[in-house]
Amino acid sequence: MGALERFRTGVAVAAHAVGGAGAAPWWEGAATPRRVVLVEGASDRAALETLAGRHGRDLEAEGVCVLSMGGATEAARYIRLLGPEGLDVALAGLFDEAEERFFRRPMEQATGRAGLDPGALAGLGFFACRADLEDELIRSLGVEGVQAVLAAEGDLRSFRIFQRQPAQRGRPLHLQLRRFLGTISGRKERYARSLTAALEGRRVPLPLRGLLDRC
Repeated sequence: MGALERFRTGVAVAAHAVGGAGAAPWWEGAATPRRVVLVEGASDRAALETLAGRHGRDLEAEGVCVLSMGGATEAARYIRLLGPEGLDVALAGLFDEAEERFFRRPMEQATGRAGLDPGALAGLGFFACRADLEDELIRSLGVEGVQAVLAAEGDLRSFRIFQRQPAQRGRPLHLQLRRFLGTISGRKERYARSLTAALEGRRVPLPLRGLLDRC
């Protein structure tokens, strides 16, 4: 297990200790990342690391730890543990627009700044996806581009079958694709890599690009 993976494991244990406390013993004497990027899930981490790789960057080698929290509701624990009240590491993050409050409130507490709006959060390194990361990637690639990736991955036939389900009939193709990516465990993460890799020559979603620039 590498140094940053040990750091991730230690943070997760400390964040879920009773009261979010008990942090100091595991990080004493350990190498601390230059920056920690807080993301909701594994697909967000996969997309950011894939985009970094496309730009010739190795985030871990640069001392950037991308930490999947397992949901936006965990943000307060991690910001308290890693921000000014805790380890005091430089933070950044990616979240779904609907989950902004879970990041805004703890960042207001951490910075002492009330009333942070999305622009102010972006200035602090925290970027919002309009619906979610999959929505951003689909809009950037276009529905035809996403279906081309599905075909390359061998999933286009499964998607056509999925489209025939009663709940999917008549829905916009964009929404069908977005729902399909979340139907099987691990699919979001796999396609976060594939769709991000397919962005070559296309517009990178602004939240993802902004986050990478902040790393």
